[in-house]
Amino acid sequence: MQGHTVNHMVHYQTRLDATFAALSDVTRRGVLEQLAGSHASITDLAQRFHMTLTGMKKHVSVLEQAGLVTTEKVGRVRTCKLGPRQLEEEAAWIEQHRQLWTARFDALDRLVESLEREEKTDDPSTSG
Repeated sequence: MQGHTVNHMVHYQTRLDATFAALSDVTRRGVLEQLAGSHASITDLAQRFHMTLTGMKKHVSVLEQAGLVTTEKVGRVRTCKLGPRQLEEEAAWIEQHRQLWTARFDALDRLVESLEREEKTDDPSTSG
């Protein structure tokens, strides 16, 4: 059973890596926003983003490998649409880390407040 857990974690990390790498590029995020409105051909996307077809194909390939986009070739036209991935795992990862950092900042706030109170009680110029 341990091997299964390790395999799942490796798969999970690989998928997160692919997704975050795909989302790290402004053009690819723009492509996802564009496809959220309607399907588009690679040619249309290349024109909208003022890129070569080869450049856009590379961006779409990264999105496709991450499961964020699917493509279908009909004749000479390759049409892109949003993929089946809903980013639940990525959202859960972000939320987990947001909670961790919120807890750390809350603890830091409490420490600073405690030190400020201590400083006021130790400073003779603040007492009446």
